[in-house]
Amino acid sequence: MKEVIKLFSAVIIVLIVSAFTLNNSGTDEGYRIGDIAEDFSLKNIDGNMVSMADYKDAKGFIITFTCNTCPYAVMYEDRIIELNEKYASKGYPVIAIMPNNPSKKPGDSFKAMKERAKDKGFTFPYLMDAQQSVFPKFGATKTPHIFLLQKTKKGNVVKYIGAIDDNYKDASSVKIKYVENAVDALLTGNEIKEPITRAIGCSIK
Repeated sequence: MKEVIKLFSAVIIVLIVSAFTLNNSGTDEGYRIGDIAEDFSLKNIDGNMVSMADYKDAKGFIITFTCNTCPYAVMYEDRIIELNEKYASKGYPVIAIMPNNPSKKPGDSFKAMKERAKDKGFTFPYLMDAQQSVFPKFGATKTPHIFLLQKTKKGNVVKYIGAIDDNYKDASSVKIKYVENAVDALLTGNEIKEPITRAIGCSIK
């Protein structure tokens, strides 16, 4: 009987640890590191449909799930713009996707997206996941939530999942630039030291 209790206790501990790890990595559902990400076709703020296949010369993508209404996402907007400015020319452009349901968050309507992109001077596509079918495939849970993909012969491989950096409050106080470090590693053929970090932001509505 004691052995049964010990075994049962061990199983419970394993389940708890596994659940904690998955919840903190943000990858309990959706893509994991090494998975091939399916392409998508979503409407951009200019009215055109955009997919990863459109980027013939890209080496990969910085897929960013973000929105207008989340204060965390707003605090990261300038840094997302900087990521695109730094890496688009090197083959890793930003593609931003707005995953929220506008009926629950009117500030994330297509019209509001267009206005926000114009006001901030977005230099990258800002797509609406109107059917909310793309973000679950990725396993995105927050805004912002980053998925770094590398284009290979097999497809677009997930190489990094998580946060942009380690300080959402103050860009000047950032010590670790997770996404930049990950892209730089791919560009130089090195291993990404931190392929998974915890995304900090608002839950997707």
